[in-house]
Amino acid sequence: MEDQGYGAGYAYDHDAPDGFSGQNYFPETMKRGVYYFPVERGFERELKKRVDYFAKLRAKRPS
Repeated sequence: MEDQGYGAGYAYDHDAPDGFSGQNYFPETMKRGVYYFPVERGFERELKKRVDYFAKLRAKRPS
């Protein structure tokens, strides 16, 4: 399958310096949707930190 071009341009997250490639797998004509909005209570507070962290990393990456 590799000979047929499958996986061409794929960035393996574990090869990135911070373990996050930030690749966009959505079609170019489709915006990335936000479907989860953690609240500031309980464990969701920690999840919100992670969601925000990855959003910042993704914003730094070239699209």
